Amino acid sequence: MAIERIAFIGKGAVGLLHASIMAEHLGYDAVEFVMDDERFARHAGETVTVNGAPCAVPTVPASAAKPVDLVILTVKATGLAQAIDTMEPLVGPGTRILSLLNGVTSEEAVSARYGWEHVALSITQGMDAVFIDGALTYTHPGEIRLGAGPLTAAGVIEDIDDVLTRGGIAHTVETDIRHRMWTKLMLNVGINQTCMVYGGTYGSACEEGGEQNRCLVAAMREALAVARAEGVAVTETDLFEMVALVAGLDPDGMPSMAQDRVNRRPTEVELFSGTIVRLAERHGILVPQNRWLYDRVRAIEESW
Repeated sequence: MAIERIAFIGKGAVGLLHASIMAEHLGYDAVEFVMDDERFARHAGETVTVNGAPCAVPTVPASAAKPVDLVILTVKATGLAQAIDTMEPLVGPGTRILSLLNGVTSEEAVSARYGWEHVALSITQGMDAVFIDGALTYTHPGEIRLGAGPLTAAGVIEDIDDVLTRGGIAHTVETDIRHRMWTKLMLNVGINQTCMVYGGTYGSACEEGGEQNRCLVAAMREALAVARAEGVAVTETDLFEMVALVAGLDPDGMPSMAQDRVNRRPTEVELFSGTIVRLAERHGILVPQNRWLYDRVRAIEESW
C-alpha cells in the first residue's frame, strides 16, 4: 500500500532536514511534525529555519493528530520514551515506522509497544547538519540506510523505499542492515564523543597525527571489537570508510554531541560509550578509550 501521509516525531536537525526535503517533493499537505501537547504549547509561535528559509512543514499537537501511513522518529535518545507515547494517535493498523535514532536499540523499544510487523531497521549517515538557536544549516543531506528486521512484514521495506524515492531522500536498502547499524554506531562512538569532549569539529578530528584523531580511531577500534564479539562482522575496511566519510564533510561542521555541548543539552553518551562499555564487560573486552570518553562527557555535563 502506497505511503501518502508522513508524520515526524522530533523537530531537531535530523527531522527538519528530512521533513523539509520530503515536503518539497510530496507537498506540504503530505508531511507534518507532531508534538505532545505541552511541547506544542511551549513552542507555539517559534520559527525555525532550514538553510536560511523558514520551515513551512506544519506542526500539530498529538491531541489533534490522526493515523498516518508512516511515522518517522527523529528525536534524541533521551526523548524516545516520550516519543513512543506521543506517536500513539498516529499509529493505525497499517502504519509503518522508521526510527532514525542513533544506536542499535531504538527499534526494540518501539516494537515493544507497537510490534515488529511494521517496523524497519535504519540509520542515517553522511549529513553535516548543524542546528543551533533555531537555525538548521547543512550542505550534505546524507542518506538513509534501511532494511528488514527478523519480524518485519513483507512489503514494508518496499513501501518505505518507494516513498523515500518519491520524497527525494537519498537512501539504500540493505540486505544486512544490522552490519550497517553497527558500522554507524562505531562511527558515532568515535566522532560524536571525540568532538564533544574536545570541543572539536569534523576537520579537527580528522587531522592525522593529532590527539583528536588518535582518540577517534581508538574509540572506533574498541567498538569494532565489541561488534565482532556480538556476532557482527565489522571490519577495518568499514572503519576506514567511516573515517573517510567524515573527512569528506564540512571541516567546520560538528556532530550532534558537539552541538549538545554548545547548547548545554543532555547527550546520547549512554547510546555510545555506555553501550560499548556494557557489552565489553559481558564479553571480557578492555575498552579504556570509551571508558575515558564516558567519564569525560559525564563530567562536562555535570559542570553545567
